Amino acid sequence: TTTIVFLLFTSCNSTRIVSSWREPDKQVMVDNLNKVLVVALFKDETSRYKAEDQMVAYLGNKGIASYSYLKTSFNENNEDALRRKIKADGFDGAVTMRLIDVDKEKTYTPGNGSSYPVYYRNFSGYYYRSWSYMSNPGYYSTTKTYTIETNVYSIKEDRVIWTGLTETTNPDGVAKMTEEVTKVVFRQMKKEGFISH
Repeated sequence: TTTIVFLLFTSCNSTRIVSSWREPDKQVMVDNLNKVLVVALFKDETSRYKAEDQMVAYLGNKGIASYSYLKTSFNENNEDALRRKIKADGFDGAVTMRLIDVDKEKTYTPGNGSSYPVYYRNFSGYYYRSWSYMSNPGYYSTTKTYTIETNVYSIKEDRVIWTGLTETTNPDGVAKMTEEVTKVVFRQMKKEGFISH
């Protein structure tokens, strides 16, 4: 059995798996893992650190955050050097998490009112009721859906062995979103028989 990387994840309220693929007949034995490189590809550095720390926490002593492993003195743009470094340092695999889309949907919720009610027939009825309707106007709300791609790589075989897309609606921050995504991904991997203890 090939030793690879995976993610142990937790808590899930607004996240769902959209699609996933695994290499046929591939299974990861968690107990046999040595080191797993965790990479969150987010533009904002703070979000990247939070996401990587969250993923590392689920991997226990096997996970290593890329921000602490790949120091600024190392040229991350040199693909061959990166591949050699990771292999030489004894990594079994890597897990990447990347934000690939944010969909914003704006909806309007109307307030109280009707087009031409009966009380329009006299001024006092119109004024009295219109004032209360003005006090309860409609409002706009925005729903944000984040699409995250999670990949699991075999460092030994140098290829992707599991990939999945998740959608998270209105998460309460990066840490919560990462927590939800990791739980959904972990459950999916277990369901598929991709990981075992």
